[in-house]
Amino acid sequence: MDEIRILSPTAILGYGFPEASFKEGLRRQPHVIAVDAGSSDPGPYYLGAGVSFTDRAAVKRDLQIILRAGTALGIPVIIGSAGGAGAKPHLDWTADIIREIASEDALVLRFAMIDSEVEKGVVEAALKEGRVASCGGSPKLVLRDIRECRHIVAQVGMEPILRSLTLGANVILAGRAYDPSVFGAFPAMHGFDRGLSLHMGKILECAAIASTPGSGSDCMIGTLRRDSFELEPLNPLRKCTVASVAAHSLYEKSDPYRLPGPGGVLDLKDARFQQIDERRVRVSGSRHVDKPYAVKLEGARRVGHRYISIAGVRDPIFIAQIDDICSAVRARVAENFTEIGLEDHTLIFRVYGRDAVLGAAEPVRDATSHEVGIVIEAVADTALKAKSICSFARSSMLHLGYPGRVSTAGNLAFPYSPSDFDAGEVFEFSVYHLMEIDDPTLFFPMVIENIGAAPGARS
Repeated sequence: MDEIRILSPTAILGYGFPEASFKEGLRRQPHVIAVDAGSSDPGPYYLGAGVSFTDRAAVKRDLQIILRAGTALGIPVIIGSAGGAGAKPHLDWTADIIREIASEDALVLRFAMIDSEVEKGVVEAALKEGRVASCGGSPKLVLRDIRECRHIVAQVGMEPILRSLTLGANVILAGRAYDPSVFGAFPAMHGFDRGLSLHMGKILECAAIASTPGSGSDCMIGTLRRDSFELEPLNPLRKCTVASVAAHSLYEKSDPYRLPGPGGVLDLKDARFQQIDERRVRVSGSRHVDKPYAVKLEGARRVGHRYISIAGVRDPIFIAQIDDICSAVRARVAENFTEIGLEDHTLIFRVYGRDAVLGAAEPVRDATSHEVGIVIEAVADTALKAKSICSFARSSMLHLGYPGRVSTAGNLAFPYSPSDFDAGEVFEFSVYHLMEIDDPTLFFPMVIENIGAAPGARS
């Protein structure tokens, strides 16, 4: 085999893609269809709550098109970070959709599921043995951080996916995965260069985002050869350029030349980008440097419940002294709830039009807006307490007197009635660390299920 063609339909399963682009990809006779299904970008809530951030109907639509094509062509379909966050509930949720599609379309699947959820005791033991390190500036891990997690996942590397392929799986669903591994496993099985495979996977995991105009809801095909790989968007409205592909090689990286992953580092110091024609780019020179095998852990714990209220302000006198007004409201809340045990809470005022995005890090300190939006956010250990704090803070700000105030009516304009919203449980990442492991193939449990054929077999 001199080349491997990998079709990436969409940046995240459920984000959609034009069927015309996908059909164009199928005309290129891909050897595998691979797709990322999740990310930690939407925050810790989805991991902690065990729910998907993508819509079920949208995921089913994408999967149905992909699975039909994969089975018709007799090529593997590989899916990583099932259900968004990749824990056991997300894996089961996505697996149920696959089974539903297989039943409706009478598909014959050898379906492998790779579980990436890690028992707390396993992480605790690794911590005591000194096999856990911080990742990306995360604080030193302590036992409480582990024990308070709802779910902890480890990012799957290429090895468990490669094992599934060698056991004949034609549909592979992995829990939380290192994104490039979903695309690099099939080339690894055929002896292609690991560095080139992972670099191509790093770009393909976001589908057509690396084109111009970029889109995470459109298709891209990668062609891997022994000494290089090529990228091409499958929508004629888009094209890959050296700038768009090189720029995406910097995506989600703290170091422009190095991308750590399970078992090593992708080294791009010698990477070269060449424009082949108007729509295609060739990449060469990417290397993989082996390191002791470590997997990234992600764990989320509950910190409380959130209520919010959204309001607008257009009074320039109010806007000019908004910091003092927020401080006064905060003091009123603290004073009012001292005796009824609501002192343990968080109250945040996000001022849109001034510094709501960057907060204290906002460099533009003298900006003046004719109007601002204020999001009042209260977090407490129960929904009832959060609701009480949010309600009191909102009413206090609504009627607060301040120097220069002329009107005697409300200070705030509310776009919604009711003005206060239950925003649900609040989670935070308490585990965001690296853990060294011995055998990445055996570390992640796998189940193989035959659908539409022989009774299920388990590994």
